[in-house]
Amino acid sequence: MRKTKPKKRIILPDPRYNDPYVTRFVNNMMLSGKKSKAYDIFYEAMDIVERRTKDEGKPALEIFKAALDNITPHVEVKSRRVGGATFQVPMEVRPDRKVSISMKNMILFSRKRAGKSMSEKLAAETIAAYNNEGGAYKKKEDTHRMAEANKAFAHFRF
Repeated sequence: MRKTKPKKRIILPDPRYNDPYVTRFVNNMMLSGKKSKAYDIFYEAMDIVERRTKDEGKPALEIFKAALDNITPHVEVKSRRVGGATFQVPMEVRPDRKVSISMKNMILFSRKRAGKSMSEKLAAETIAAYNNEGGAYKKKEDTHRMAEANKAFAHFRF
C-alpha cells in the first residue's frame, strides 16, 4: 500500500449500558445520521426483550450479546478465480469482521420481519437468535454449510 493504514477509531460506550459494543450496533442500525432515534429504538427493544424473557433471569444486554454470538459466522466463502474457473473458497473470518457481519445480519433480518415498530422487530429477532432460530441464525447456518460443501477448494486460499 502506498498510504499508511488509517488508525482504528475508538468507539465510545453508550449512555445506558456503558458498552462500546452497543454503540457499534446502534451505528450500524442508524439511518440518515439519526443516532438518537437509533438509540431510542435499541433501548426500547431491550426493554421488550427484558419483559419477554423474565423467566430467564438474565439482563437484556446479556441476552443480546448471547444472541449476537449465536449468529456470528466462523467461516465464509470467497470467490477465487483459478485458470478460468471460479471457485468458492472457504476462509476463516477475521474477528472484527465476525462482529460486523453478525450485527448487520441481525439488523437486516429485523427490518425484514413482520411487526409494528422497528424496536418490536429487533426484540423479536434478538430473542429468536438467542434461541438459535430466526433469519439471521439461518443465514449463519447456510454460510457454514456452503463452506463445508466447498472444503475441497480450501487449498486455493490466498
